[in-house]
Amino acid sequence: MLSIKPNANGFLPLYGLDGEMSLSLKKRRDKKEDMSLRDLKLAVQKVDNAAKRNPLDDAVLESYVVATEVALFDQKDIAYGLEVGQKAKDYIFGYIKAKSQGGNFKWLEELSQKNNHPYWVIEEYYNVLKLESRFCLDSFKLYIEKDRPRKERFYEPRRNTLIRITDAVQRLENDELDILFLHTPPRCGKSGDMTLDTVWHCSRDTEKSNLYVTYKEGLGGAFLQGVTEILTDPTYCYKDVFPDIKIAFTDAKNNKLDLGRKKKYTTLSGKGLESGLNGEYDAHGWMILDDVLEGVQDVMSPDVLKRKQTIFDNNVLSRKKESCKVICIGTLWATNDLYMNYLDFIQTSPEMKDTRYDIIKIPAIDPETDESNFEYEYGVGFTTKYYQGVRAKFENNNDMVGWQCQYMQQPIDRVGAVFNPEQMRYYAHLPGEEPIKVITHVDISLGGADFLAMPIVYYYDDGDDGLVGYVEDVVFDNSEKHITEPQVIAKIKKHKIKHVHFEANQGGEGYADDIRRMLKEDTDYNEVCNISTDWALVTKRKQQRIWDNAEEIRKLYFKDPQHRDVQYRKFMSNLFSFSMDMKRKAHDDAPDALSGLVDFERHGTGVRQAKIMKSPI
Repeated sequence: MLSIKPNANGFLPLYGLDGEMSLSLKKRRDKKEDMSLRDLKLAVQKVDNAAKRNPLDDAVLESYVVATEVALFDQKDIAYGLEVGQKAKDYIFGYIKAKSQGGNFKWLEELSQKNNHPYWVIEEYYNVLKLESRFCLDSFKLYIEKDRPRKERFYEPRRNTLIRITDAVQRLENDELDILFLHTPPRCGKSGDMTLDTVWHCSRDTEKSNLYVTYKEGLGGAFLQGVTEILTDPTYCYKDVFPDIKIAFTDAKNNKLDLGRKKKYTTLSGKGLESGLNGEYDAHGWMILDDVLEGVQDVMSPDVLKRKQTIFDNNVLSRKKESCKVICIGTLWATNDLYMNYLDFIQTSPEMKDTRYDIIKIPAIDPETDESNFEYEYGVGFTTKYYQGVRAKFENNNDMVGWQCQYMQQPIDRVGAVFNPEQMRYYAHLPGEEPIKVITHVDISLGGADFLAMPIVYYYDDGDDGLVGYVEDVVFDNSEKHITEPQVIAKIKKHKIKHVHFEANQGGEGYADDIRRMLKEDTDYNEVCNISTDWALVTKRKQQRIWDNAEEIRKLYFKDPQHRDVQYRKFMSNLFSFSMDMKRKAHDDAPDALSGLVDFERHGTGVRQAKIMKSPI
């Protein structure tokens, strides 16, 4: 059990220092003695050495805390101050682990709250966070909820996932980014998280105007209420961090809030997309665009989408000053919705080539592990079982487009998509008889954004002078070839594939040679496998080839959702994402591989079912 030690009032010596430097950081600070940054760094090095010798030294811990304060507020070296603050926190975590024989901070704080019993080391941890809070968003969000029970806090139980967003917003505030796109599933706390972010940002500079825009006027007011709650509710320790910040003016009718003093353009305003953004509203600091489309119905109506796009371009973006940062939060409903249109403009317009932007997408379920990304502490998030149930409901309704858009942050066009889930054929089990042939076409990738796509198709007699194909398995992986080649070999052996076709372009010839060699060297595999390569015609655009073969692809049978593995799911999502819209990079790896496969089956394998026909003579 950790002993409870009161805060020390005296100075703490720094080990190994002599002369004037033998005075502690705390004593020198309290006496307002000048200390250069060089002297401070030398002193911290001494503390580092002492920390290595002893993980349970109270003097080391408090020296780190004082050094953090001196660096941040005396030397005003923010980067170094945060570096020392991290050392202090790391020492605290190690201190607790060593003192309690394996415990951690969460365990100790829960024990403290349960028994209403303070611990000195917890107080020191929050002292560090308080010092950092004006400069570090993560520390601010952790500190201001410190007096609330851990189970009732908003940020900390969700932090393992939301820290990615927090770090991105910090980069925006540090002027490392101009525009930030944030996309997560519904009800994961993105708006609540942005409320904390906005309080911090507005408090750091009350003179700049900030504008929050959403699809509905009332939600703009609700956002301001959330901000006001944090500013005024004593359960938040906001005043510890910003003791001098006052609310100077509020206008509930027009959703306005001023901090510091009343100004023409208020510190924060909240508006609906279509509620009228006139000269009263201005964005100099942040423009926050939070779910500016109401839902899928907006993108399913071209007229509605066009009208809202016009409002967005003319009424909303015109309110921002040149230096204003933009944060786009919400669902990606389609490749042509407002956010994707804005992103496309940033990525393709020569005038925007110097724009610094980042995109944070956190899907409901990790595509690799098929596990929830939002299983927060204390049951405030969503389990893997829950999300798998939600996905199953979308699958049963043949609406995987909805699942991909809302939950996986993969925008897919319902209007204009070449392959819609409702149009495809599905199966649970292969037919009982032997297939006429098993073939595959491999569209290779050597890593990066593109995926190696290898659909494996069993062809059966359809009883009508033809064959019908069942896509029984796939490889769909964007890893480097030393990862994908063993997967390709394993699938060839598993399905005893007799005919493998590679697209020779982009390194496919060499990849095929590797597969031939690996099969030849495998002395345990004696099946015949014919490997062929062809160059894709560069005279015909890839999208056009896919379009020409789309009807044949739709005639294939695909596994029903309950029988797909992770790579098969990703393959199908990529297929459904494909559009003939040439404004954006197409999601074409899966459809391109299927297009190559139906071409290969039609012209390349030379294997067909023999039919007995009546002689014409």
